[in-house]
Amino acid sequence: MTDRPDTVRAVVTAADRPGGVDLADVAAPTPSAGEAVVAVSAVSLNRGEVRRIASAPEGWRPGWDLAGTVVAAAADGTGPAAGRRVVGLLRQGAWAEQVAVPTGSLATIPDGLSFAAASTLPVAGLTAYRTLQQADLIEGRRVLVTGGSGGVGRFAIQLASHWGADVTAVVGSPERADGLVELGAATVTVGLPDDGQFDIILESAGGASLARALELVAPLGIVVSFGNSSGEATTFDVANLYPKHGARLQGFLIFSELERLDSTTLDLGALAVLMCDGNLDPQIDLELPWTDAATAIDELLARRVEGKAVLRLDTDDPALAPAPPIGSIDGP
Repeated sequence: MTDRPDTVRAVVTAADRPGGVDLADVAAPTPSAGEAVVAVSAVSLNRGEVRRIASAPEGWRPGWDLAGTVVAAAADGTGPAAGRRVVGLLRQGAWAEQVAVPTGSLATIPDGLSFAAASTLPVAGLTAYRTLQQADLIEGRRVLVTGGSGGVGRFAIQLASHWGADVTAVVGSPERADGLVELGAATVTVGLPDDGQFDIILESAGGASLARALELVAPLGIVVSFGNSSGEATTFDVANLYPKHGARLQGFLIFSELERLDSTTLDLGALAVLMCDGNLDPQIDLELPWTDAATAIDELLARRVEGKAVLRLDTDDPALAPAPPIGSIDGP
């Protein structure tokens, strides 16, 4: 059995520190029989986990997405062997040097795929993948993606286009449209379109955007609601919806969806192959050492990140040594 340390470093909440986080020594992971221990090389940030930092108790450990190397395989024989390069996700605590991950939430990644790129896949990639698959058919359909410049939106545009859909991306301002046509969007609009009917609508803004999506959905179409970035309530005229026979509104939470359909390993593996083969770009807009997590958090919350933000933990990278305390590196 591989010797493991008694403690590891992890990002924890600290109200008096920049970004509300700091590095601290925590107990090394003690895996259950169905968990592998992973040495983490990169993590990516998601708005949901970052928003929680401000209200979380002192010492809470954020982090969903991770990529790294298995240092101890699961005792029950499931999952990847020690030494395998993997991508995975946790409900919390992924921003640490080592973590214990259920093998059903891990997938091996090709050698040609970097840890930084792979780390973008779990929450954003799986959300795009699974929301699109709520529809009965994607090929040849008209797909509308709100929040098109965000991490999920960029993956959704690429996947829907790759699967043969006609994709319209919605952005909040003209400058946020940059690069979306190259990802596969046939049309990019600032705000939702004035007309048209769409078979599949991925909706993450809520409020008036969701109400408008219900007007734009086609008969037998689907609106998948997976966020409420506007923070607004939604009101709509049901007379605009019920004549569209078979159209439906479906709520979506990624972690509940992963529990409902136990194919996380297969789906993450499929996304990793698509990315390694050049069919899915990670769209990393910000990549920093994890010692500068405070900057990444601030940039994400200020909506200055278009695509994904990634933190590197790889201690073999000489650019990361020595590691100063979080917040001690100058940032914008």
